[in-house]
Amino acid sequence: MGAAVLILLRLLFWGFFLWVLLLMGRSNNKSWAALQNYRYAHRGLHSKPQIPENSLPAFRRAIENGYGAELDVHLLKDGTLAVIHDSDMERVTGKKAIIEELTLPELEHFRLEGTDERIPLFDEVLALFEQQAPLIIELKVHHNNYKELARAVCRRLDSYQGDFCLESFDFRAVNQVRKLRPSWCRGQLAYNSLIDPDAAKYSRLLRFVTMNLLTDILTRPDFIAYNYPDRKNWSNQLATRIWHSRRVSWTIRSMEELQTAEKEGCIPIFEKFDPHTGNPV
Repeated sequence: MGAAVLILLRLLFWGFFLWVLLLMGRSNNKSWAALQNYRYAHRGLHSKPQIPENSLPAFRRAIENGYGAELDVHLLKDGTLAVIHDSDMERVTGKKAIIEELTLPELEHFRLEGTDERIPLFDEVLALFEQQAPLIIELKVHHNNYKELARAVCRRLDSYQGDFCLESFDFRAVNQVRKLRPSWCRGQLAYNSLIDPDAAKYSRLLRFVTMNLLTDILTRPDFIAYNYPDRKNWSNQLATRIWHSRRVSWTIRSMEELQTAEKEGCIPIFEKFDPHTGNPV
C-alpha cells in the first residue's frame, strides 16, 4: 500500500474520530424517565381558529387530554417572560411588533389570531402544568440575548414543582443552561437549515455546524430534538448510536409519523391531530 494511501486513510480515520467526538452528549439524566412517558402537544393542543397556538386554552386542553406540551419563551425588555412562538408578532396577532421590545403593559394590547385570547405569561403556563404534566420549554433567543433569557428562565424554574426540560436552536442558550443549572435536562434543537430560506440570514458555516450537532461536545445536551423529516442526518444517527443520545422528534402530524417516531425511540411533539384517535383537532 502506497504512502499516499496510508496518509489518506489516517486522515479519514482521525477526521471520523473528531466528528464523533464533537457529537458527545449525555445520556443518563434522571429527569428523562418522567419525560419519556408523555406525548407533547406542539404549542399546546390548539385547534385554529377557535383555540390559538401557545394560548392558555390550548395548554389546558393538552392537560385535560393527558398530554404534556411544548412551548416557546421570550424575554421582554422589562424582564417579563412570555409564551409565543415568533419574535415578530404580526403572524399571530396581526400587529407589527417585536415582543422583546415590549413591556408587560404594552403586551396586554395584543390578542392571538383574531380571538380574545391574550399572550400568556410564562408564570401562567407554569401554574397550569405544575404537578399535572411535563413541559418541553424552548428558549427563543433574539439579538444575542441568550444569557439574559437563560438566566431569567432558570431563576423562574428554580421554584417550579413539575417535570420539564429546556431546549433551543441556539447552542449558546443550551450552553448557558449547562453552566447555570448543570443537572437540568437540556436539549439541542436541529433541522436541515441549509435548505431553509428563513435561515439564510445566518452564515452557511454556522448552519452547517448546528444542523450537524458539532457543538454538542461543548453543550453536552441530554437529548437531540431533530425535525422529523430530517432525522436521518448522519450526525443525528451517529450521536444516537455511539453516544446513546436521547431523541425528540418534531413536528409529528399524522398517526403514521407518530408510530414511526415512537418505534425509533423518540419522544414525539405533535400537532393538528389527536394521538388517541388519529382524528384532526
